[in-house]
Amino acid sequence: MMTFLLARAGCETEVVTTGAKAIRMAQEGDFDLITLDVDLPDTSGYEICRYFKENPFLSDTPIVFVSGRPCEQDVQRGLELGAADYIEKPFEINDFVFRITSQAKTKNCLSNIFDENTDTNTQRLCNTP
Repeated sequence: MMTFLLARAGCETEVVTTGAKAIRMAQEGDFDLITLDVDLPDTSGYEICRYFKENPFLSDTPIVFVSGRPCEQDVQRGLELGAADYIEKPFEINDFVFRITSQAKTKNCLSNIFDENTDTNTQRLCNTP
C-alpha cells in the first residue's frame, strides 16, 4: 500500500524485506529517503538506522520509520538514532504521503544547494527502499 501511495505521488520506490538487503541496496544506490520498519525479519530497524547514520556515504539520507509500534519509547529511540520522522501505523493516507515527500524534498533542496556550491547539477528521484 505504501508503494502504491508513493507512486501516485510521483515517487519511485524500491522495496526490500530484510535489513541485509536494505544495507546492500543503500550502498549501491543514491536514495533521497529510506523508510524502515522497526521489526525486520533478520534485525532491528534501529540497528539499520544506526548503521546508516554512522556511514559517511549514507548519513545525510533521511530515514523515516513507519511502524506499528506506537510506543513513545520506540518513537523517541528512532529519533535519537537520527531518524527524520517516525510515522505510526495505522496512518492517515494524506499525512503519510505529505510527511514522506516533505522529507525527500528537504533532502533535494539541501542537495541542490550543495550542488550549486560545487558546480554540479544532479537530479534525484524519491526512492524508498
